[in-house]
Amino acid sequence: MRHDTVVIGGGQAGLAMSAVLRERGRDHVVVERHRVGERWRSERWDSLRFQFPNWSVTLPGHRYAGADPDGFASAAEIARLIEGYATPAPVREHTEVLSVDRDDDGFRVVTNGDPLLARDIVVATGPFQRPRVPRFASDLPAHIIQTEPTRYRNPDSLPPGSVLVVGAGASGIQISEELVAAGRTVILATSRHRRVPRRFRGRDAYWWLERMGRFEQTIDTFPDRRWPPSTAVTGVNGGHDIDLRSLASAGARIAGSMTGAAGGRALFARNANDILDEADAAYVSFIDTARALAPTIEEPLGDDDAIVPTRTPVPEVDAINFVPERISGIIWATGYKYDYRWLHVDVIDTGGRPVQRRGVTSVPGLFFLGLHWMHTFKSGLLSGVGTDARFIADRLDDRSRGIVTDLRL
Repeated sequence: MRHDTVVIGGGQAGLAMSAVLRERGRDHVVVERHRVGERWRSERWDSLRFQFPNWSVTLPGHRYAGADPDGFASAAEIARLIEGYATPAPVREHTEVLSVDRDDDGFRVVTNGDPLLARDIVVATGPFQRPRVPRFASDLPAHIIQTEPTRYRNPDSLPPGSVLVVGAGASGIQISEELVAAGRTVILATSRHRRVPRRFRGRDAYWWLERMGRFEQTIDTFPDRRWPPSTAVTGVNGGHDIDLRSLASAGARIAGSMTGAAGGRALFARNANDILDEADAAYVSFIDTARALAPTIEEPLGDDDAIVPTRTPVPEVDAINFVPERISGIIWATGYKYDYRWLHVDVIDTGGRPVQRRGVTSVPGLFFLGLHWMHTFKSGLLSGVGTDARFIADRLDDRSRGIVTDLRL
């Protein structure tokens, strides 16, 4: 069957693309290998809360209208939102894409069902495709259970003993907090991240980021278009500041970046304090920027109750022995990598990343959507994907009129 556009992926990005295409009356179909919003259904741990407040949960044609605008939705609530949002979309669930190839008139999409032909393709499979696990994971003792955030569910899902969490993005820190609260011994191998206050002067960090213009900053403003460290925030228990020094005070051991494993030991760089200082500096910069901006804001603000980071140093460690420390499990919260083995079109670089600018590739008719920092900080967020979807829809309209887009890839 032929369509003007085939959208690959039935998560928030693919469904946002579909909503924009429906607004414009454009023929399309969305294919999803599982159910819509599958990752929110089956690849999230039990206690996870959406990182930003409910009022910020927006998609093309959808705004939050519930009774708890300042709350933080659970994964199940986000899954239900996406399921309802998908109702009017032309989605084919349980349709796995096996290959995409160029065709004389566009593209040929081979699936586990009937093949599809399309003039245009929008790849909206998201940034969380395959866990990024370091090669030295194979050097760990065989008795240690290894997992990652998409398979972790709760502290009871891990064997008794200490837990090594590797990575200090939002997932690694939130899971570490949960394990410590459950009485587990936790060693957190940290990584670069940014801290921001959950709230400042009665307003959420998301609210401030919007007014600071941070969401408008583009990837092109960074050297080599490399995005900055992730911003660690949590909506658990009503939302609170993330601070690894406080986590250390609660009983966790904070180590530097994990560099390898050998002789029954985990090896670490002695950079934990450098990483914590950098995160604290980002926190202070956020507060200073918000304070400077506050006099220009006409909306009511609360009192200035920001707490200056103490910068209490943590002990640096070179190595930790698995057996004496009773480490029984490791959670690799080390991020994700792309998996486009099915995409037989020359738009993937040697590192497996799509070569694109604002979702536009060098191959006419092939677009990406929903990637981290595809254009701005919001590109990978549920609340920001609609802006990128409309930009791509404009490019599809241009193609229909014979206008060529040149973003100088």
